[in-house]
Amino acid sequence: MSSEAGLKYLWPRLDDIDPVLLGLAYDLVQTGSAVWDIGANTGLFTFASATAAGATGSVLAVEPDTVMVELLRRSSRLPGPRAAIDILPAAVTAASGVTRFCIASRNRATNHIEGLGSSQTGGVRAVQVVPTVSLDLLLEYFAAPDIVKIDVEGAEHLVLEGGAQLLSDVRPIIICEVAAENTATVTTVLREHDYQIFDGDQTIGTRPSVDAAPWTTLAIPAEHPDRRMSPDSKVNRSDTSYGVDS
Repeated sequence: MSSEAGLKYLWPRLDDIDPVLLGLAYDLVQTGSAVWDIGANTGLFTFASATAAGATGSVLAVEPDTVMVELLRRSSRLPGPRAAIDILPAAVTAASGVTRFCIASRNRATNHIEGLGSSQTGGVRAVQVVPTVSLDLLLEYFAAPDIVKIDVEGAEHLVLEGGAQLLSDVRPIIICEVAAENTATVTTVLREHDYQIFDGDQTIGTRPSVDAAPWTTLAIPAEHPDRRMSPDSKVNRSDTSYGVDS
């Protein structure tokens, strides 16, 4: 961990950092699942998913910030009964290429592609030039995912626009943080690919479908509405040893 990722990561119990995100990992990731974590940051969702998926699963963590990538690599070297983790130092957008990636002054959890981001950055302290890939390109090199989590500080509409084949053919569950300015675009993309949209902040078992993508969007292929929850979590919720380096 690093205090630059946010002081909350130094708290004693990792369960308290982001209970909604960890809850989604517990409820949706099954033994043997393939998971893509787009915008992995320090790897909270990455390692929770790897634990839930177990040795027969796989996790791809995509993160453009070189400092966070090194932390992910250190954590992935720790022993533990979890899925294999691939770490890709890149940004995900609508197409492959190169972009400028801004390192936030406040903490690295709010890093963003140049021209995007939010007021939570506190300014920009540095800019990195990073490669970009699309979701559909990743399909050529990694196991097709059962679940894709997206947290990319305002670039989520670009990520989904680069995943037409993924959304049409693979049909994974999507967990996506959606900024208000991208609600309409994200909603349109998901509806065009016949996904039902739920509010991931709602308690499992009580999630009604919603008309527009909320902040924590949970999108399920229309043919599998029951996949919005797992009937039996495979993870011991009292175990907070997610294998994240500190």
